[in-house]
Amino acid sequence: MHLPDPPTALAAAASVLRAPTGGMLEPLSQALADFLPHRTVAMLTGDCARHPMKAYGETAITEKITSAELARVGGTVVVGEPWFGRARLAGEDLPVLAVASHPAGASGALLVVVTSVGDEPTGPVRELVQRLWDLVALQLMHRAENLPPADLSGNRLAAGERARVIAELTSIHAATLQSLLGTLRSRTLDDAAARRTATDLAVSALIELRAAADLDSTLSEEPAGAAFDRLTGKIAPLMRYSQVSLELAGPRDRDRALPADIANTAQALVRGAVVAMLDQDGLTRIRVTWEPEESGLHLVVRDDGPGTLAAGALPMRRLAELAAAVGGRLSLDAVPDWGTTMSAALPLTPPAPPTTDAAPAALKPRELEVLARLARGLRNRQIAEELLISEHTVKFHVANILDKLGVGTRTEAAALAHTSGLAPLS
Repeated sequence: MHLPDPPTALAAAASVLRAPTGGMLEPLSQALADFLPHRTVAMLTGDCARHPMKAYGETAITEKITSAELARVGGTVVVGEPWFGRARLAGEDLPVLAVASHPAGASGALLVVVTSVGDEPTGPVRELVQRLWDLVALQLMHRAENLPPADLSGNRLAAGERARVIAELTSIHAATLQSLLGTLRSRTLDDAAARRTATDLAVSALIELRAAADLDSTLSEEPAGAAFDRLTGKIAPLMRYSQVSLELAGPRDRDRALPADIANTAQALVRGAVVAMLDQDGLTRIRVTWEPEESGLHLVVRDDGPGTLAAGALPMRRLAELAAAVGGRLSLDAVPDWGTTMSAALPLTPPAPPTTDAAPAALKPRELEVLARLARGLRNRQIAEELLISEHTVKFHVANILDKLGVGTRTEAAALAHTSGLAPLS
């Protein structure tokens, strides 16, 4: 393994950062291939609620890998300390290099590289992969904070569906394991050694299941205090050369968890309001209040200016659209000679998935047939055999299905098929 020279490494990093969020893994894989031979790269990030997991590389791995498997790998990786070892991915025991990054205020991002040789990557190789991934994680955070309202709304819906599926699966598996434990602990069983072994296995599985759920929460949530501190850092440069004093009232409960997309939206709202208010004359003070409550995250930005801001002004309309995209509401109260108050309330729970069949209705008849079989857990070859088409054609249909449904994996598409009634559970 040889390291690229600095200009080559910088050019590779630039190509990755220029790529769209959904297409970052391909140039990243090409950049890594020069010094780290590999079969597949996969990522898990909380800065994208719609597609938290993405994979690129060998189809045999990318079609089978799951976010739960990546979460298990993530449980062994310390941020900033690359880890190399064998992990269970796509149903196989594979050699992987895993790196985790957690830029200040971001939700965290994990990169798993399935290497094509068993030799352990050298220290410089690990360091270069870590630094490259740190740059990608920063870019992901920046894009998450600047999503257009339409994309943000889609992310909230996807986050709600994802949370529902995870909760359902966790409940089902936890109940199964608890029942198994109860049975194995029964005094009526004769083989004590077998009972002890099976009990240990069940306990380990239960701990692993809960750890995966905890990691998912870590990736998709942020403490209210940390989110507020991040906001403070973003507003400070705006006030550096201003004569206006800034008062910041942070959350009373700093440990209260906020969904990552809500935290990002709240920061954008406050920052946008402060910028709009600073554009007024005769301003001496701005006060910001940030408080999570049971009913949602409440934001108030108040100034003592001339009270000339209008709700219909373009900057305020954009902020209102941003709040509405996540199911929130924004109001503006401007009183001449008394000042302006912007208030916003953002929900802390994701919206219920839509009850309409709009997304499935966008699919063509053949795509619906493929989706129904995909929801039954069939692989591409099995679908091809049932529908009497080529496996290549099935892959083409699956790609179109994922794009039209706005999901990133076959599992998400299957879940949507079940909730829409296209593939009823039985």
